[in-house]
Amino acid sequence: MKQTTKLRELLSQDKLLVAPFIYDAFSAKVAQHVGFPIVYMSGFGTAMTMGYPDVGLTTLSEMLENARRVAASVDIPVIADADTGYGNAINVRRTVQEYERTGVAGIHIEDQTFPKKCGFFKGKAVIPMEEHVTKIRAAVDARTDPDFLIIARCDALEINGWEDTARRCRAYINAGAEMVFVDGIKTVDDIARYANELPEIARIYNGDLVPTNHVEQLGFKVMIHRGSMLAVHKALTQVMSQLHNTGVADSALYSTREEVADLLGLADIYRMETEYAVT
Repeated sequence: MKQTTKLRELLSQDKLLVAPFIYDAFSAKVAQHVGFPIVYMSGFGTAMTMGYPDVGLTTLSEMLENARRVAASVDIPVIADADTGYGNAINVRRTVQEYERTGVAGIHIEDQTFPKKCGFFKGKAVIPMEEHVTKIRAAVDARTDPDFLIIARCDALEINGWEDTARRCRAYINAGAEMVFVDGIKTVDDIARYANELPEIARIYNGDLVPTNHVEQLGFKVMIHRGSMLAVHKALTQVMSQLHNTGVADSALYSTREEVADLLGLADIYRMETEYAVT
């Protein structure tokens, strides 16, 4: 079954899909190993692996390269960040077609100006609603697989408030997007208002302000969670600081070489070495 079709089937079920942020093929494999049904390839995380903050410095080709590796590494659907679509509506057409070829199951395209910023950073700006409507229309028209999921992300909340955010989300759905993602939610009250303002629309929640069961009760279809990605920074800092400051690192803080190698498929390599050995 295609990953796009698998994602559609998962979304048709009456339960919340929780997708951890992942930033490369390795983190995607960990997510699959512990049992998540889908993963979310983060633009923040992709920029992080390149040594940049999430402020629009990553290019389409760099995002595609990461998406291709991630999709090839796991057997579960991948939803990927496609930033602003990397240009106007015509650029968006190519963006959709290129992402389809990577093997991801869907993407979201946001209504920020270029260069964009992480939805929680200062200094964001959004394009006119009508312009993003044309980009969503172009995205829907461009896909060759009808199961490829087009998600409209809206970043207008902090800038223009809830009334404009809800108006934009409905317009993006009318343009053909099948799900909306309001980014920059910073309070529990805003989570509830997000649900109450748009009860008729399939919604993504990005955050960790409340537990997953609470998000499910509010009727969200997908919850993406940043914790796994940010935990990497804390764990690395802790182990490296210990080693630097004391000359030894507590091995209880990290996995064994064998555990990592097993996750990466070393047993399959050993099997193939035997199967294809020259005798």
